[in-house]
Amino acid sequence: MADQEPDATLEERRNRFEDKQESKRERLLARADKAEREGDARINRANSDAAAIPLGQPILVGHHSEKRDRNFRNRIHNNYTKGYELKKKAANLRGRAASVGTAGVSSDDPDAVVKLTEQLEELEKKQQFHKAINKALKVADRTGSDAELKALGLSEKTIAQLKTPDFAGDRGIPSYVLSNNSSNMRRIRKRIEALRAAANDQTSEEMHGDIRIVDNVEENRVQIFFPGMPQPDVRKKLKQNGFRWSPTAGAWQRHRSNAALWWARRCCGVE
Repeated sequence: MADQEPDATLEERRNRFEDKQESKRERLLARADKAEREGDARINRANSDAAAIPLGQPILVGHHSEKRDRNFRNRIHNNYTKGYELKKKAANLRGRAASVGTAGVSSDDPDAVVKLTEQLEELEKKQQFHKAINKALKVADRTGSDAELKALGLSEKTIAQLKTPDFAGDRGIPSYVLSNNSSNMRRIRKRIEALRAAANDQTSEEMHGDIRIVDNVEENRVQIFFPGMPQPDVRKKLKQNGFRWSPTAGAWQRHRSNAALWWARRCCGVE
C-alpha cells in the first residue's frame, strides 16, 4: 500500500531510505548484468558468423547467393553494433549504480535538513572568508602591508596569486565566485524551508472514478494508482510530465510538489 505508518521513528525512516538506495543499486546492477550478457552473446554470434566467411571472400555480385550473402553480412554488422552498444549500456548502468547516494542530498533522506544545514554553514563560512580576503587585499593595496592577508592564514604564494590579475583583470576573489556562492546559499535555504514546511504535511488521497491519486508524504511522491494499464496516450502524457512507473509501489509517481499533484489530476482527466 502507499500509506506508511505515521508514527515511524527517525531510525525506521533512515532504514527505509537506505533500503531503497540499496534496492536501486541492485536493480541497476541487475540491468547491467543483463545488458552485458546480451552484448557478449551478440558479439559471440557475430564472431561465429564472421568465421564462416572465407578470408577475403567478396560478395559475388549477380550470383544467386548475393542477396543471402548481403543479409548474412548485415546481420554480422548489426550484431557487432548492438553488442557493443549493450556493453556500453552495461558500463553506464554500473556507473549509475556506483553513484547512487553520492549526487548531493536527496529530499527522500530523513536527515536531509541536517545535511543541507551543514552544507549551508560551510558555504556561509566560505563566503565570509572570501569577503575577508578581498577586504584585506584592499588594505594591502592602501598600506603596502600584507599583515591582514597573512593573518587569514594565507601563504606568500597564495597572496601573490591573489594580487595577480586574472583574465578579466580582476584580483582577489572574483565577484562571480561570490555571486555563485550566494546563489547556492539561497537555493539551499529554500530547500530547507520547503522540507521543514513539508514535515507537517499528512498523506492524503483522492478518488477520481476508479483512479486513486495519493499525495504520499512518507515516500515523498505523488502516486497514481490505475485499475489496470493506462491507455497509450495517458502513458505518454504521464511520462511527458515526469511520472514514471514504479513496480515496487505499483503506481505511476514523481517527487512531491504542488505541480506534481496538479499534473496528476490533469493526466487523469480531472480539470
